[in-house]
Amino acid sequence: MVSFANTPVEAVQKYWDARPCNIRHSTSPIGTRQYFEEVEMRKHLVEPHIPHFAEFDRWKGKRVLEIGCGIGTATICFARAGASVTAVDLSTKSLEIARQRAEVFGLSDRIQFYHADAEKLSEVVSPAPYDLIYSFGVIHHTPHPERVIEQIRTHFVKPESLFKIMVYHRFSWKVFWILATYGRCEFWKLDELIARYSEAQTGCPITYSYGRTDLRRLLGSGFKANDMFVDHIFPYRIQDYVQYRYVKEWYFRYLPPVVFRRLEQTFGWHLCATAQVV
Repeated sequence: MVSFANTPVEAVQKYWDARPCNIRHSTSPIGTRQYFEEVEMRKHLVEPHIPHFAEFDRWKGKRVLEIGCGIGTATICFARAGASVTAVDLSTKSLEIARQRAEVFGLSDRIQFYHADAEKLSEVVSPAPYDLIYSFGVIHHTPHPERVIEQIRTHFVKPESLFKIMVYHRFSWKVFWILATYGRCEFWKLDELIARYSEAQTGCPITYSYGRTDLRRLLGSGFKANDMFVDHIFPYRIQDYVQYRYVKEWYFRYLPPVVFRRLEQTFGWHLCATAQVV
């Protein structure tokens, strides 16, 4: 696996400031209630495993640390369910929108937002134990993901804490598609290709991908993954999806749902784990 350790974190911030994740999930004016409702609806329509994985309602009255909140879709779901949320992101533009979102839904009193590099989280967020640490599709975009794990383990957990993490799955349909579409089967360029085409906006400066063993190794001796699964194959034609039409690719269109679901559970793009402190 290629290392992105020498890529400056400023390049990552610049990338996500230019186009925050999911910012085009609605055509309504950004910052309006309708915009945020449509963003959440589309997010969970395309990625329906998220509510099951996050278990938003489970965290009522609990303290949640979200590492990589983006424009605040999960943040609001946790806060709406009654959690006290500390939300962190590297992108100042994403945080600006997330704060607007909290105000629109009257949940600002339940959320504290911080602009921080997750590799140095304790320099910005005061160390304290949380009931849940949640990071969905985030730490694979930082130069040193292992430093984020160390920050969490050292400063933000207690024995009964849970850590829910999603990273990109190396042995997925998405990686096969990237290799076949853009890589001309040049396997030796795979890591650079995954980074370049991992997101809706091409050119992401850092994207690591993991197998199950890799993720266990990343979690290290401080966490034990009691539940790990893969999910999510994006089935829609891009040219229709960007026009808010949900037309499946021809090779998925006629698959029985049970067969497609089995593919997702084997070759999904999202590798999700729920881990406990050990």
